[in-house]
Amino acid sequence: MFVTGGTGVIGSALIAGLLARGDEVVGLARSDAAATALQARGVQVVRGEGYDVDALARGMQGCQVAFNVAGVNTLCVEDPRPMERMNVDGAAAAVRAAARAGIARLVHTSSAATIGEPPGAVGTEQTVHRGWYLSTYERTKTEGERAALATARELGQDLVLVNPSSVQGPGRAGGTGRFLLAFLDGRLKVFVPTTISLVDIDDCVAGHLLAWERGAPGERYLLSGMTLPIERALALAADVAGVQARPRLVPRGLATVAAAAVERAFKLARRHPPVCREMVRTLLHGHRYDGSRAERELGLHYTDPRETIAKTVAWARAEGLIR
Repeated sequence: MFVTGGTGVIGSALIAGLLARGDEVVGLARSDAAATALQARGVQVVRGEGYDVDALARGMQGCQVAFNVAGVNTLCVEDPRPMERMNVDGAAAAVRAAARAGIARLVHTSSAATIGEPPGAVGTEQTVHRGWYLSTYERTKTEGERAALATARELGQDLVLVNPSSVQGPGRAGGTGRFLLAFLDGRLKVFVPTTISLVDIDDCVAGHLLAWERGAPGERYLLSGMTLPIERALALAADVAGVQARPRLVPRGLATVAAAAVERAFKLARRHPPVCREMVRTLLHGHRYDGSRAERELGLHYTDPRETIAKTVAWARAEGLIR
């Protein structure tokens, strides 16, 4: 098995799942640190960039299946080129490399953000994209998904896409998890009204493996096990953690104005802003995803939200992320 992005949250968990099955794993490493980490887990390492077709094809040689998990997920970036190179060029490069190496199936980790559901709508695999983007991340992942599908059709490469919503569980301290942990730790008391969709990290790994085994070529599968208003998600987290805390929701308009002011002030100071307009725009839009196709067609079973949050809290406490 070949895996890119093996030191990231999803990639690391996927490698653990493959090794637990007894599979031999080859991993792409972009740095010495990544190579050392992968080798320590018993992964055979190939060095290279995630958008380098030659390096990818070299790593895939002799493998039956490849998982392209590598990607850049961040907000408030000033220079979009590194994200475009990895999320767009890397997606197409993985397909070209798979075709060159004779890979039977490539599973590409896309994102639920590519669904592009209109405000207030529930996104499914058949949703027509709204036609505009909330963030550079959403744009690049959408363009990457389209590039991967187009290249697969051009080369006749078997390709299946998985589209996880916000991944939560042990090892996930960023994204939506960062807000949940900061709330439980008392560092964040103010939130914007929104709705979030989450998927347990173990379910995300299982979805990748089932997509490889049972997915239809050229299709995508949303992985999303829960959709909750932010107030309910935080209340559930507080109950599981035994924390007495209630969030304060600020008006949407105030959040937008405040984000613009913070972003402007930090840019004038030539510092990276902790909050920006695209971050608040994404939060205010919220996400509602229907992950039932993966249940029906792949046989995926989603973890109960309470169990997911309990695992996350236990891990965060052990790591000192919650006092």
